[in-house]
Parts: sequence; C-alpha cells; structure tokens
Amino acid sequence: MDAPRSSLSRDTIQSIALDAFERLIVVFLFGRFAFKMLAAPGSEVDFVTVLILLSEILPVIFILSRRRSDAVSRKPSDWLLGISGAIIPLLVSPTGPGSLAPHGVCAVIMLAGLYLQISAKVSLGQSFGLVAANRGVKVVGPYRFVRHPMYAGYMIAHVGFLLAFPSLWNAALYSAEFAIQVARLLREEHFLGQDQAYRAYAARVRYRLLPAIF
Repeated sequence: MDAPRSSLSRDTIQSIALDAFERLIVVFLFGRFAFKMLAAPGSEVDFVTVLILLSEILPVIFILSRRRSDAVSRKPSDWLLGISGAIIPLLVSPTGPGSLAPHGVCAVIMLAGLYLQISAKVSLGQSFGLVAANRGVKVVGPYRFVRHPMYAGYMIAHVGFLLAFPSLWNAALYSAEFAIQVARLLREEHFLGQDQAYRAYAARVRYRLLPAIF
C-alpha cells in the first residue's frame, strides 16, 4: 500500500512543479514584451498597440488565476514546442527597407489577427496554457468555426507585420514559427484526442486553422 501512495505523491509534486514553471514562463515572456512596448523610447500608444498589449496581457491574467490541471503533457517535445512557439514571435524586428503593402492594409490585417487572438483567449479564459493539456473542451466563440483560432489569429497578424516590415530575419522567424505552430497544434490534438468530448468536437468542427483549407 505504501508504494502507490509514494508514486502518487511524486506525480503530484511533478504536476505542481510543471504548472508553476509554465506560469513563470508566461508571466516573464508576455509581461516582458508588454513592458518593452510601453517603455520603448518614442513608442506611441495607438489603437493597434492597445490591442497588442491586451492580447499579450490576457494570458498572464488567465494563467495566474487558473486552477492546476493534472492532464498536462509531460513530454519534453511538447514543452519545447510550446515555449519556442511563444518566444520566436517576440524576436521579430519592426524594421525593414519599406512595406510591401500600404500601411492601412497592413494595419487591417494585423487588427483582424489581433481580434481573432483576443476572442480565442477570452473564450479559453483560465484554460489558457503553453503546453498541450486538457482543461475542458471549448466550443464557444471562434472555436465554433476552427479548432485552433488563436494560432490562426497569430498567423494572420504575422502576415500583416511581415508586409509592414519585410526582412529576411522576420521572414525566417515567421517561417519557423509557422512550422512550430502546426506541429504544436497536431501534438495538442493527439493529446486531447484521448477525451471523447474532444473527439466529438473535432468531428463537428473539421478544420484546424482555415475553413475549407486546413
């Protein structure tokens, strides 16, 4: 009888440690990004900036207030995908030889992506996380149309940013980010596929990122 209790204790301690580690990463990455945006010399707080800040602050609020879940992947590859997927977009540079599209067009694309991101994050609420986990199947908001609207929102915003600030550096980062996010969502679906409720949801909402395409 002692061995099972010992094993359960180790599992619980590991779960608590991983949950705390994920929270620290989110607070550091997203909090640091928001602070840099506000503290940057000559930075202007316009409507787009406010939406970006809101999009990046929401995960901090949700992850700090959420309850711990034991249904979290412990595979190092899933953690690597989740963390790298959060870090890489923060490394892009708002510089370039000149935009590839009018400023207004770039802004509209970015706004569309930001709106989708924020809608998905609000729908997720305290279920937000970087790593594949099951904190309940969400079927409201943009999750009614695609299975990974938050990733779709990021990718749309990235297109707008790259059009505004084209460079080999930004293009390389966003290409790597796209590959990582696709691998990440496939791993999440594999993990969530153990849940009958998610399998029923996936059968009902067929597309992952873009309706009728993928």
